[in-house]
Amino acid sequence: MKYQEFKKSINKPYFNNLDILFKKLNVYAYQLSLWRKKEYIGRLKKGMYFFIEEKEKMIPQEISFLLYQPSYLSLESALSYYGLIPELVYAQTGVTTKTTRKFSNDFGNFGYRHIQSKLFFGYVAVETKFGKYLMAEPEKALIDYFYFNSGKINDQKDVSELRINQDELKRIIDRKKLDFYLKEFDIEKLTRSINMLF
Repeated sequence: MKYQEFKKSINKPYFNNLDILFKKLNVYAYQLSLWRKKEYIGRLKKGMYFFIEEKEKMIPQEISFLLYQPSYLSLESALSYYGLIPELVYAQTGVTTKTTRKFSNDFGNFGYRHIQSKLFFGYVAVETKFGKYLMAEPEKALIDYFYFNSGKINDQKDVSELRINQDELKRIIDRKKLDFYLKEFDIEKLTRSINMLF
């Protein structure tokens, strides 16, 4: 199958081996290797590719969801998105019920932290032109951050050093939702640490 014919058949900026199977396209591993060498396609991870000329149409958040499911963006990625921390975050950090993983590709670095299934909640779906991604609600992003960094957050000084934007915190955090989510975690130290923010 010729490259342009294949690209037209896929009709989106990315594809994986299952797309080739489902569409019953006659494309073989050696062709994919050749197209990579010619820089027609790039690799997102094993068995998942993107069209280089379509690269600008894709966003890292969408790629984060494509790479590893189930997952939602949280921690520094979500805190930066909501303006709760001053730093610009270039790596995408997600939470997953699967094992902790890391990926690197042309779009950057993607990390995933494992969480128990019962704590995999508190996110919203964001639709994109070619798919979607899941983003933690601000309350859940805050809790996730404190949860995964509990070993480093022990007192008021540690909380102050996080440089959480107090104006945005007061503006966007729903305390009832935050307290409800904290009850689901049921960890006294976590609740105590987060309460130091207010």
